[in-house]
Amino acid sequence: MRLLFNKSSLILMFGLFLEVFSKLEFEYHSNKEMENILRRFEVSGKQKLKTKLYSIGYSSSTDEPFPLWVLELTAAPENVTGIPNVKLLGNMHGNEAGGRELLLHFIEHLIDSYGKVKLVSWLLNNTRIHIIPSINPDGFSNAGNSCNGMKGREVPTKKIDLNRNFPDFFHPNPDLVQAKESKAVMKWMEETKFILSAALHEGAMVANYPYDSINPNGDNDDDSEYLTPDDDVFKHLARTYANSHPVMSTNKGCPSDVKEFKGGITNGADWYSFDGGMGDYNYNYHGCMELTLELSCCKFPPNLTNLWNENKKPLLLYCLQAHRGVTGVILDSETKKPIKTKLKISDREAYFGNDRKSGEFWRILLPGQYVLEVEAPGYYAHFENFTVEDFKKFPKLTNLTIFLTNSSLPTTTTTTSSTTVIHTTNTTTSVSALIFPNITSRFTDNDDDKDYEYGFPSISELTSGFLKNSCANLALLLSVISFLVVIS
Repeated sequence: MRLLFNKSSLILMFGLFLEVFSKLEFEYHSNKEMENILRRFEVSGKQKLKTKLYSIGYSSSTDEPFPLWVLELTAAPENVTGIPNVKLLGNMHGNEAGGRELLLHFIEHLIDSYGKVKLVSWLLNNTRIHIIPSINPDGFSNAGNSCNGMKGREVPTKKIDLNRNFPDFFHPNPDLVQAKESKAVMKWMEETKFILSAALHEGAMVANYPYDSINPNGDNDDDSEYLTPDDDVFKHLARTYANSHPVMSTNKGCPSDVKEFKGGITNGADWYSFDGGMGDYNYNYHGCMELTLELSCCKFPPNLTNLWNENKKPLLLYCLQAHRGVTGVILDSETKKPIKTKLKISDREAYFGNDRKSGEFWRILLPGQYVLEVEAPGYYAHFENFTVEDFKKFPKLTNLTIFLTNSSLPTTTTTTSSTTVIHTTNTTTSVSALIFPNITSRFTDNDDDKDYEYGFPSISELTSGFLKNSCANLALLLSVISFLVVIS
């Protein structure tokens, strides 16, 4: 069959080719332009990844509500447990626009580098990354381009600051009026079990970690540190970002700073306390660890090329931290069906849950020995000992399979402090090693990889005072043995 192309169709095809394959410009884009770029990335990403563009809701505008677009990127196999969900959010304050452009370039980098840069390939093979460049598109449309102005910060129709608009664990507010954008994020988190998150802001240069709010029944004063039970993890996450950033960790700060951020990190309450923050909501209500990343002294950074070059590596290394700690699944011992449970790491007064559909759970933890406490109505309580190892080359999640026994059934038990403990066998292995067993060496195959040669830094490389014993060979041997036990 002969194909005929006229001049107009060839021009159209050439235009579509440029649309799909042209590089993203370092300039600010309107909301509609941003949507078109995301659609373009969804198409180009499908050539080698699984990309999905979806909306979590609409903006509050009464004239032209704009979709809150999210692009999900992954190369992970379907229906495989232990794949963490990570989310990155930008433009929460409409007048802080650098983050939305930065996230568009991060999407482009992930797509372009997959299959070329092994570190990026590993991350996408083992992670589901959800990126929402703007959660306040109405504010952005209303903002100017001032470095220090406030116009456009809030949702215009409601005059609501989105980072003061979430339920606060320490200061419940039954009269809280929420914007559609806040409600959309909350519904999103109900539907997807996120383990790690970052909200990108501008106006300072610091990695901010919870708490931002202060317990009124505590002994802390305003503007003094108020720390979570997982403060060691949050400090590690903040240092991971700041130490990978060429400026953030140098303590240079911004001219307007009234406080010095030692090492480029700060506890939110120690900087200034406020209620209703999204970071505290993530942690207290969903067990998701989120940082507020302040990435530029100017709220509308004029040099987007510099902004990208400074944050490309920190963003990548930050996402990798979702693979530190423990993951697993909790099932009924008889039916083997998932059970919705309440979980807690012993000696840490912070509860978190598992996914109600799959029974999966995740928790970011630093290397060490831990005990997982599991509770579910109608089941015997369960305590599980496990170890989280450090890694230098590749992440190594500890993977647990826990079976709970219905409390109506007789069972062999051990009683400790009036709590019934059911002993089960757990499998400790690397999920990634089972899926991609050939990835076993540091990335040095091409020039681009050299930029990330130390891409999986150990705890000792990021913070001082931790032991430098990685036990890599022993861990690999144990992983192989555990895998053979599972398949036998």
